[in-house]
Amino acid sequence: MDKITKKSAERKFKLGMHSYTLHLSGCGESWGFQNTNENYAFERVLTLDKLMDLAVEEGIEVLHITLVDLDNDVTPKHLTEVKSNAKKHGLDLELNISLNAPCDPRVNATIEDALEVGHLMGATMVKFSLDVEHPHPVSHACMCPEAMAQIADLTLQFKKNIPTIEEYGMKIAIENHCDMFADEVIYMVKKLNHPLIGACLDTINSLMLAEGIEECVRKMAPYAYCVHFCDNKVFADPDGTHSLGCAIGDGDVDVVEVMKILREEAPEELDTIDLEIELPLSGYTIEEGRKEEIDAMRKSIAFMNEKLAIGTTGC
Repeated sequence: MDKITKKSAERKFKLGMHSYTLHLSGCGESWGFQNTNENYAFERVLTLDKLMDLAVEEGIEVLHITLVDLDNDVTPKHLTEVKSNAKKHGLDLELNISLNAPCDPRVNATIEDALEVGHLMGATMVKFSLDVEHPHPVSHACMCPEAMAQIADLTLQFKKNIPTIEEYGMKIAIENHCDMFADEVIYMVKKLNHPLIGACLDTINSLMLAEGIEECVRKMAPYAYCVHFCDNKVFADPDGTHSLGCAIGDGDVDVVEVMKILREEAPEELDTIDLEIELPLSGYTIEEGRKEEIDAMRKSIAFMNEKLAIGTTGC
């Protein structure tokens, strides 16, 4: 084994978790969301404090959270308390922001407000979903004029906020959030050309734009400051083709190869791998669904520790 390969093979990453993994417990984007901010399909059982306790118990080192996990309370007093609590737990925090999420406006914020919230809560990173709209058919709409007009405007908005980003010293990550092709994210990162600004690679979102998973991973890895690490089962039946979330290691994504690429190609700014699971849970009771999510989380953590050498117990 040559020196470069050996070095990359031994590269360590913290184990993080996207709060949406425990959606049915009231974590992350869209939990319990119906059509208003007042009506919810189920009650929340995991507050952020309890989620921090659980993270410590399960060996999670970084929590990737949304404004919903903060109860949309962005007062300085509350954010300072969150920062202090995370420090007591020995946890790092990353903030997940959308600019215009179509399904859950509770997670939306402006770039300026997101930076302020991230700073006050002590986040090491603010991740942005930009919610760029592509015309149909989407499969060949990469860098089309309609999308690029939006992307150009957003690039200028981020550029305007670089002085604040530098003042706060937080990493910024722009995601391929089912709405941006790899080339579009890379275009923005290159145009912004700043050491604190990189990409957030979601390892399954490329499917939504008819983009190959491995192709997307290889393109984005050199720019990735953040990773939403997902696995899905992909199959066809008489009802059509499907991509369904599952525990890491149970699906059709070659997660071993994904980590090999990341270890070899990702910049040093990528120090955490955030597991994210979205299980198909229709047909379950809420209690059964919550148990399924917890079980999948634990199975994923064990796989990432033992097979991928991610986290403090990874070998």
